[in-house]
Amino acid sequence: MILLPLLGAGAGIVIGFLARYNHFCTLSALERHWYAGDSSGTRTWALAALTALVATQLLAAAGLADIQSSFYLDPSFAWTGAIAGGVMFGFGMALVGTCGFGAVVRLGGGSLRALVVLTVIGLAALATQRGILGQLRVPLVDDQAIDLGFAGDQSIGSLVSALIGVNVSGLVAGLVALAGLYWVFRPAGYRRQGVMIATGVAIGLAIAFGFLATTLIAGRALDPVQIEAGSFVVPVGDSILQLITYTGVLPDYGVGLIAGTLFGAILAALWKKDIRWEACDDARELGRHIGGATLMGVGGVCAMGCTVGQGITGFSTLAVSAPIVVLSIAFGARLGLAWLLEGSILAAFQRNVSDGGQAAE
Repeated sequence: MILLPLLGAGAGIVIGFLARYNHFCTLSALERHWYAGDSSGTRTWALAALTALVATQLLAAAGLADIQSSFYLDPSFAWTGAIAGGVMFGFGMALVGTCGFGAVVRLGGGSLRALVVLTVIGLAALATQRGILGQLRVPLVDDQAIDLGFAGDQSIGSLVSALIGVNVSGLVAGLVALAGLYWVFRPAGYRRQGVMIATGVAIGLAIAFGFLATTLIAGRALDPVQIEAGSFVVPVGDSILQLITYTGVLPDYGVGLIAGTLFGAILAALWKKDIRWEACDDARELGRHIGGATLMGVGGVCAMGCTVGQGITGFSTLAVSAPIVVLSIAFGARLGLAWLLEGSILAAFQRNVSDGGQAAE
């Protein structure tokens, strides 16, 4: 159904434009938090995730979002992939300087480095999901999964409900949202940053829209439709396949989201007049980007998501995998930044860099 990728493209245009125009970037937010003591970026990112959580849970309660059918809530929790894949993704993100989502946004401004990164992410993701690397993924990740069938799914609300014998899923979601929003808006300085607040809210709503769109289409389509909202690993590989092959199968929501995000980023770059062609300075930088992109492609598939796929989309379903993957990505990114900026991975354990240091360029 052609409407499915068009809806994805619509959401992507909003996300891409806002991310490019207002510098919404996960790695940049973490870097400034650790090295400059500036938490504004991390609070905006958290606000996007919390907005998506509230919106998605309300849509699910109203029967408009079938998040139970999404792979995020599969009762089989692949913990090895969540941890190891998350660390791989985070380390690769540090090597590249951004994640898959950020690479799409950078490509919209003319970065040829981002084009290389996205190509490698897509190919590595396909190889890990369906190709030769999948032969390793199955025994190391899929076969090590923990069965959470006793709770019905792997949402935190369902797990707590199963443990205490009372359905408190809605209460758990509400408490998580309130606690998170309290942390986001606690600093008076951040409460005055209207542009960043609006950016976080809008991106969160655009992600939640994906669950609404795919649920509505799934109820009317003759062919199976994956219930999804936003990810930038496997859909990058699917986009490559759509470009180089023709099977008669229309693109899905994820491919539309990638295309829309790119288009939105181009619009923002044109609006700000900051489109400029960029390429790697030398072979060493190119190799670092290829290596980092490979880690992100492989790690993203093993973790079943990225900074957006698990950090915002997965979190909006309250999947237990989401916080584990996000923490693993942050840990991997910290190791990668320590290696790049401080000369040793061990530097990540030797001092609390959030108390000092210079902001990295």
